[in-house]
Amino acid sequence: MLARRKMRSKELAEAIGVSEQALSMIRTGRIKGMRFSTLAAICDVLDCEPGDILALVPSAE
Repeated sequence: MLARRKMRSKELAEAIGVSEQALSMIRTGRIKGMRFSTLAAICDVLDCEPGDILALVPSAE
């Protein structure tokens, strides 16, 4: 979605009020959870729905 909106990660991080490192962890999936307010802010800035940026990855269980 960043590429579609022609936006850089740094710009998104500033717009939603998180550090670039935190946004990088979100983008690479190295987090276990995220606040709904953060997800809402990302979707608000990128003008998208949560399903556009999230994917369900089944566990290996």
